[in-house]
Amino acid sequence: MGGFFGCTSKTDCVMDVFYGTDYHSHLGTKRGGMAVRNSTGIKKTIKNIENDYFRSKLNADLPQLDGKIAIGVISDTDSQPLIIGSHLGTFAIATVARINNLEELTRQAYARGFHFSEAAEGLVSPTELVGMLIAQGATFEEGIAHAQDVIRGSCSILILTDKGIYAARDKLGRTPVIIGSKDGAYVASSESCALFNLGYDVENYLGPGEIVFLTPDGCERRQAPGDRMQICSFFWVYYGYPASGYEGINVEAVRYRCGRALAQNDTVSADFVSGIPDSGIGHAIGYANTKQIPYIRPFVKYTPTWPRSFMPGEQRIRDLVARMKLIPVQALIEGKRGLFCDDSIVRGTQLRDNIKVLFDFGAREVHMRLACPTLIFPCEFLNFSTSRATLDLIGRKMIHRLEGDAVAHMAEYAKAGSEKNLAMVDLIRKELKLTSLVYQKLDDLVAAIGLPKEKLCTHCWDNSSYF
Repeated sequence: MGGFFGCTSKTDCVMDVFYGTDYHSHLGTKRGGMAVRNSTGIKKTIKNIENDYFRSKLNADLPQLDGKIAIGVISDTDSQPLIIGSHLGTFAIATVARINNLEELTRQAYARGFHFSEAAEGLVSPTELVGMLIAQGATFEEGIAHAQDVIRGSCSILILTDKGIYAARDKLGRTPVIIGSKDGAYVASSESCALFNLGYDVENYLGPGEIVFLTPDGCERRQAPGDRMQICSFFWVYYGYPASGYEGINVEAVRYRCGRALAQNDTVSADFVSGIPDSGIGHAIGYANTKQIPYIRPFVKYTPTWPRSFMPGEQRIRDLVARMKLIPVQALIEGKRGLFCDDSIVRGTQLRDNIKVLFDFGAREVHMRLACPTLIFPCEFLNFSTSRATLDLIGRKMIHRLEGDAVAHMAEYAKAGSEKNLAMVDLIRKELKLTSLVYQKLDDLVAAIGLPKEKLCTHCWDNSSYF
């Protein structure tokens, strides 16, 4: 996926943008970059961060960067920020986007005589395409609104101009944009956790489709938010950093509530509760506190040389990295009945390996509790699980075993507690060799988040969305 951070300040803001962008490292692992404007124009730097961190890769470039307006971005898609020349002036742009009609929009651009400089393997850079769409407007506001109208998927945007920064949230608010401030400076960020240690307070959360213009003196609304929102529920379940909040709702607090909901109707007996590091920990603490069962750490992460489980491009290597960095603690496992919480199961490969280790180390029972329902529909609006075929989702794979190619009963498989849903879950349990497996009910997840269901995107679980 990705995340961005932009600042406009009365003093040099390069270090704030450097560290603010670095606080988005959990959202992307491919490219990281910054663009800074000063009296000489815009200077940018972009690095490959697949084998190292944003902070390490860009640190050497900082002495060459200075300015009072800057943006930074970490991306899992294209190299950015980009510098665009247009009748609106020269601007830098960063996006957090999933453009489902990229090829269609590219063909239309070619038919009108446009060309693109950023392309690889026949694919146009999504960020350059967005910049081209914006440059078709008479103003930045008109151009951003035009881009949001024609893009199918989602696209949140930062634009660095000579006067300040435009920040725009995607049309249905699937990804968050948070505005922060301190004396003499305003920022726009994908994560609120990026603000606190840099001295910023949260001013507000942009609404769906809202466009604002930031200067050191304030945040001016240029387009009012729309009345429909479907923010991705996975920000609270998995994507979001525990210290962050979206729509005023803290991530870790939601994870505690998810764990509590899983515990309230659970009758299984266990000697301990644990979370699969890292995103399962909050859910497990909520479960353990509710059931009054000891919380322990039978897995510990070794991060000095195994920093990222999803860093390498090859899935086989990603699985190896994930396995290598989790070290079991046999003294806490042997002879015990363990209950583990995790955010979700996508393919199940890593979890299968973890479960095998637990039994190899003498666990009597291994129970798994998931903070969300079974993933059975690939994401169409963010870059989550987009590189995987539908049948790579373990839930969909089990449905295929039960039904073949038929998809007539998908609604029944998505319905918690239905006969087909229970059959699918039991096949997953057997596939992973678990003692028991329980998924969160969608109603309980929605209640844990605390927003009306119609304001949440739950597509990957029940196929519901505005599109």
